[in-house]
Amino acid sequence: MVTTAPHRSLRLLLASAVAVTPLAIGPTARAAGEADGGDGDTVLTVAVSQSVDSLSPFLAQRLVSTSIHRLTYEYLTNYDAKDARTIPGLATSWKSSPDKLTWTYTIRENSRWSDGRKATAEDAAWTFTTMMTDENAATANGSFTANFEKVTAPDPRTLVIELKKPQATMTALDVPIVPKHIWEKVGDFSKFNNDKRFPIVGNGPFVITDYKVDQYVKLKPNKTFWRGAPKFDELVLRYYKDGDAAVAALRKGEVSFVPNLTPAQATALRSAEHIKVNDAPGRRFYALATNPGARAKDGGKFGSGHPALLDPAVRKALFHAVDRGTIVDKVFQGHAVEGEGYIPPRFGTYFWKPAAAQRIGHDPAKAEQLLDRAGYRRNGSGKRVGKDGRALDFRILCHATDPNDKAVGKYLQEWWGELGIGLKVDCLDNVSDPWAKGDYDLAFDGWSVNPDPDFVLSIHTCAALPATPKDTGATDNFICDKRYDELYARQAVEYDPAERADLVKRLQSRLYDTGYMNVMAYPNAVEAYRTDHIASITTMPADGGNIYGQDGYWSWWSARPAAASGDGDSGSSSGVWLVLGPAAAVLLAVGVLVAVRRRSTADDRE
Repeated sequence: MVTTAPHRSLRLLLASAVAVTPLAIGPTARAAGEADGGDGDTVLTVAVSQSVDSLSPFLAQRLVSTSIHRLTYEYLTNYDAKDARTIPGLATSWKSSPDKLTWTYTIRENSRWSDGRKATAEDAAWTFTTMMTDENAATANGSFTANFEKVTAPDPRTLVIELKKPQATMTALDVPIVPKHIWEKVGDFSKFNNDKRFPIVGNGPFVITDYKVDQYVKLKPNKTFWRGAPKFDELVLRYYKDGDAAVAALRKGEVSFVPNLTPAQATALRSAEHIKVNDAPGRRFYALATNPGARAKDGGKFGSGHPALLDPAVRKALFHAVDRGTIVDKVFQGHAVEGEGYIPPRFGTYFWKPAAAQRIGHDPAKAEQLLDRAGYRRNGSGKRVGKDGRALDFRILCHATDPNDKAVGKYLQEWWGELGIGLKVDCLDNVSDPWAKGDYDLAFDGWSVNPDPDFVLSIHTCAALPATPKDTGATDNFICDKRYDELYARQAVEYDPAERADLVKRLQSRLYDTGYMNVMAYPNAVEAYRTDHIASITTMPADGGNIYGQDGYWSWWSARPAAASGDGDSGSSSGVWLVLGPAAAVLLAVGVLVAVRRRSTADDRE
């Protein structure tokens, strides 16, 4: 359930309120709030508006959390900062068997955990096997391993994954690999948040050294990182509930970088000294989600969604009353593109738009007709009432930290009010709990999309529903549609790029037609940094890309301190160049090379 400034919409943030066992996950304890480094240290401070849901890679779904994990744990593969092509990560090469049911990865020799031990194929095998055998460990990324039959490590440098059926995401397994010798001590994965002992052992470019809830996360460079250590002495992600406070801190030089700017903030900062504004096409979508009737795999229903929203005519009428052009022009003030399909236009291979006859465009008169024909008539006071006598009065979940939600909410109250429909805008600090419980009618929704869209497609499958009403699933919005599931299963095993792209577009078409979600806009990534703190930093993609929430660790790993360069106004840089080895050839041979990929706003999952 995940947003761009402050909003990844409600991503089943199941780990937000669980107990934590006293297990030590790092070699030494560190006092919270311990002072930063000594004089002369260069500290890169990033303002964030989203709370960390968990520091456990098995539980984390929010953008801020998954971004931290990209910095601290390696994945088997990575994405080129220049154009999002798949490149080596922990694995240096990979190949598939002729039937594509067995994949063999060569694990690099020069990756070490931050406690000094070598990272091996056994760590990867243990990570995947644990996700396959423990449903709690599969909370965040279980869709990647659901089709795995067996994972083994014949030797320290060889990882073998056997599949039940072909799987098109085998070079896009966005799963953090954790150190077996640390994590095998964990008992209950549903309750272990990995936030009590520091430093936390990882093998990425940074090491987490400290964390305080809704205050900060501190990271130090991993001096043994195989690609080279980051240039700043410390990276601090500092929490700001209020966006204006974060911008004020940027102006004062108290932080170095602020993402998710409002149009007014971006305009004001463009003329500020030593501040550069980056305005790039985003990875995320911004949508309305309706409650389709929260349910579990066992058939149990729960939640308090308005029953009228089970009527397709009501959902379609609501969406016909939405003026996307006004939202783009007035709310985002042009820093967005009008919404259509589920995948943003940045990912051209998979971008889809409805046909003219299929499109649910702005048409208030059509909305009136739909409601009249469906039996929702106006009473004496002008309110729409169903045949059961219940008024069409809805609630919409709104992120309290996202000004876009609040602004759009006011427009919806006006537009739907003209139809005789009432709307209460519930702006909450925590939208995750009511979302997971099904206690909502509508919600502002948004996810960042990866170059490979499999994950954001999987969260609308029946398999993503919770097992029982008491459990939490990986579902975004409790959608379960057999036709959608059939298309999802077909794209997941399709290796031909063109055929798979066509299936992904058909998936979006089906999702659009079910009418449970309405994509209103594709927001730009609008962000700013101090050029007297940061001399250069890598965008992704290289040509006009974003900095925060990348598919990789490129931005913070590449950032050069201004003090070290002697040039505080050099602007952004795309200076990360990667040499591709035999892995690229193998990838092309099996036809799985992905050209474009995915995440978002402050409340999104990665």
